[in-house]
Amino acid sequence: MRYKIIVLLTALLLVTPKIVAQDEVNAITTAAPFLLITPDGRSGGMGDIGVATSPDFNSQHHNPSKAAFNDMEFSIGVNFTPWMSQLVNDVYLGGIAVTNKLNERSAWAASFKYFTLGEIQLTDDNGDPLTKEKPNELAVDGTYALKLSESFSLGVTLRYIRSDFTLRVQNSDIQTVNAFGVDVSGYFESAEANFGDFNGIMRGGFNISNIGPKVAYVPGGRENFIPTNMKLGAGFDFILDDYNKVALTLETTKLLVPTPPSDVDNSIGFFEGMMSSFGDAPGGFSEEMKEFTWAAGTEYMYSDAFALRAGFFHESDIKGARQFFTVGAGFKFRAASIDFSYLFNASDINNPLENTLRFSLGFNLGESFDYY
Repeated sequence: MRYKIIVLLTALLLVTPKIVAQDEVNAITTAAPFLLITPDGRSGGMGDIGVATSPDFNSQHHNPSKAAFNDMEFSIGVNFTPWMSQLVNDVYLGGIAVTNKLNERSAWAASFKYFTLGEIQLTDDNGDPLTKEKPNELAVDGTYALKLSESFSLGVTLRYIRSDFTLRVQNSDIQTVNAFGVDVSGYFESAEANFGDFNGIMRGGFNISNIGPKVAYVPGGRENFIPTNMKLGAGFDFILDDYNKVALTLETTKLLVPTPPSDVDNSIGFFEGMMSSFGDAPGGFSEEMKEFTWAAGTEYMYSDAFALRAGFFHESDIKGARQFFTVGAGFKFRAASIDFSYLFNASDINNPLENTLRFSLGFNLGESFDYY
């Protein structure tokens, strides 16, 4: 039936977003890959980095432990990211994040993400309309972050994930998927120190996200790993004077999921898969290293009110071939901020975010926390 073809194409957009027309390609695919989409305008302008940048409204996505270093008592971030905007206008990722400082050492944070494929008309073999579906995915999470010292914090996050591709037609085996995942994250931020002609702040961070069991879209069918992902990053803020600051940050990521065809018999559990993901690539060490992406980003800030950003992201050609440049800007007015970014594709493979603007709004409320 024609609706099966439509749903298959839809599933491919979600479950296998990386396609490279090369014989040697061996990309890793997962369930619920929307969890890896960078949702906010600030990180989107710096090559999708965020694990080691300064805390902001959207730390919950990149590194939840940064919540303990928030400088405001209460903050809210709202994001909107069009997806494949050059083809359709009703596919997008939207979300909201909230952070609340409990005291100078601890904080809680939460976020909600919603990804929709818009409205899809299902038809039978004769092309006659059956029904309309609105496949979607969502995630809700909560974090507790605690400063173990003046310069280091840890965070633990619990996440609920739901993928709804269920078809309200006969002979459909696709079921709604419900899953849970855990994040473990850490963040380091030094006190401001003098380096001769300028002051500086060193930053570092890690986040192992979406640690959780496998899921199946069809009862009794093959189980898929959720996108357990490791991020590592380091950065430095050059504080030139009271008004001008430049931040440079490097970041690398790796999916902690078995490399095909390691799990050909569908017998590897999620924890075993995490451990084996560091040494199971068929091409050996050289292929294993190609599973690490890397990105670099910079942010110029004037008077904590205006920002200009740029970045670059690179992924191996045989692991997805995502390669792009980004630019962005941000403005702050009293308690409100707006950030936006734009992506330039640098690969022969189309990018769903190519020539797309990402927007974020942020609001700082309550008292200010001054650490140093």
